[in-house]
Amino acid sequence: MNFRGLLFLVISWSSFAQKTEFPTAAAEAIVNRIQLPVFPSYEVNIVKLGAKGDSVTNNKAFFDKAMALCKKNKGGTIIVPKGIYKVNGPIHFVSNVNLKIEKGAKIKFSDAPKDYLPMVLTSWEGTMLYNYSPLIYAYECSNIAITGEGTIDGEGGNIWKSFKAKENDGKMRSREMNHNSVPLNDRKFGEGYFMRPQLIQFFNCKNILVENIRIENSPFWCLHLLKSESITVRGISYKSLNYNNDGIDPEYAKDVLIENVNFDNGDDNVAIKAGRDHEGRANSATPSENIVIRNCNFKGLHGVVLGSEMSAGIQNVYVENCKTAGYLKRGIYIKTNADRGGFIKNIFVNNLKLDEVEDCLYITSNYHGEGSGFQSDISNVYFSNITCNKATESGIVIQGFPEKKIRNISLSNIEIKSAKNALSNENAENVLMTDVFIGQRATVPSAAK
Repeated sequence: MNFRGLLFLVISWSSFAQKTEFPTAAAEAIVNRIQLPVFPSYEVNIVKLGAKGDSVTNNKAFFDKAMALCKKNKGGTIIVPKGIYKVNGPIHFVSNVNLKIEKGAKIKFSDAPKDYLPMVLTSWEGTMLYNYSPLIYAYECSNIAITGEGTIDGEGGNIWKSFKAKENDGKMRSREMNHNSVPLNDRKFGEGYFMRPQLIQFFNCKNILVENIRIENSPFWCLHLLKSESITVRGISYKSLNYNNDGIDPEYAKDVLIENVNFDNGDDNVAIKAGRDHEGRANSATPSENIVIRNCNFKGLHGVVLGSEMSAGIQNVYVENCKTAGYLKRGIYIKTNADRGGFIKNIFVNNLKLDEVEDCLYITSNYHGEGSGFQSDISNVYFSNITCNKATESGIVIQGFPEKKIRNISLSNIEIKSAKNALSNENAENVLMTDVFIGQRATVPSAAK
């Protein structure tokens, strides 16, 4: 290496090393530019339209009427007072509407799949297609919200749950269509394909607020933020333990704040995604980016996950001041494989408190050992001020490829008090470790006897 090359390497490494402190100003800049929705003064109470909170009456027509009235009045607030409101079919948003579910109120959806037809344009595990409507669906809307202290129940534990064992044919068909660039209008699923709908999906939307509600019993992913931006999710809680019940899935999403959330999920708490394989790489102009996750309580499978569907790229993610409220399999999980391509970069995690996990911090380029030809680029990942009481498997795992190494990983002030396997670090370069303790801390060396 010549002197100029050596100088460049030293400068680059120095620049990387200096970035190890959590960039609070960058995270705050994202939060400050997110716009909260604003609504007209018009209000409509669902009961005054004829709805009955008796847990039996089908109130679908009254929610549809409330949305139509708001559209006529250029927006407003739909009030759902105390009671259990059965809804046999989806609620489709219009712009400038706040769906306010008051304390003691519950919207309980039917679990008859035919109620969620006709199909709508949506996404399923990273591939765009037509499928059953999400139970609450907003498409190309702006200034929308779901607020209040009430509950949304997706009734996902019976018929929808049974779909899991039968979904493989539809899932593989969707992936083949993705890989073969089948036109979107030909990607029809729905009846006969057993692909469960999301509970709530905001698709191509802007200026979104989801605040203080409780989410229970989703058929599939709970809150899917698809191709949307300027989003605030705060103060919500979960008890949703069915298959694939991710809590929040930002996908091709931009400028997102997730804060003060109490998770209790049958899958990932937050799973940041950005499309799958060929289709995702074709959308590289719209990565998932500028996402702030703070002051959350994690409980479920994994705390914060990036991937595995991330082919358009994920960047500028800030996780701070979070802790576990129960079991997690993994605390932070960055996962991709050689089918994906794309990149994951500029990820910052600070002040994370974990209790017992299987693995504390896990970064892998070889998720499920799948794929070839499209290895992802993972770089610039910063972990600081993290404690974990026990890792039943591994404390820290970093797995790249020999020809595509993971680069620039900083671990600062990390303490994992107990781990079966302390550290697995392969095919990575520029891994900087400062004050990292796995197992019992060493003290002064013992004297010779």
